[in-house]
Amino acid sequence: MRFSAFHLQPQELRARQIGHLVVDSAVDRPWSQYFCCLLYGNTGYVQKYPVATKRVLRAILKATDLCASQPERVARQLFDDGAAESYDRLLEVLRELPYDRWREYDPEDTMRFYALRLHEAKLIRSTPNKIIAEGTDWRFFNELKRELKV
Repeated sequence: MRFSAFHLQPQELRARQIGHLVVDSAVDRPWSQYFCCLLYGNTGYVQKYPVATKRVLRAILKATDLCASQPERVARQLFDDGAAESYDRLLEVLRELPYDRWREYDPEDTMRFYALRLHEAKLIRSTPNKIIAEGTDWRFFNELKRELKV
């Protein structure tokens, strides 16, 4: 697994006192009230391999919980695997991101929020409701949310 250098750039720039923070989507509203990332699957694959799909999602959610509960362990593993040059920067990223809040967010509300922004900017033609109705399936996520209760 490679930890993207993109995630470390803000910390590197901040450490060198370059630039100014305008929006922090992990903290600033309304962005902080929604998922920042999205997982999607090919409809045909998900329908053909539902067990594999759910296993992948379960692994991602468990890894997310591990990042929240043991950031030092995760940073050490990533650093030891050569994913980044700085253990301290990895740890900073893991501590700053709200990994522990995935159970609180509503994925449908998140889709609606971002789809509306894209629709308003005329980057997409479909309405948020159409996108949600025709392109989302929260079944696995909701099942795993119940299964992985803390």
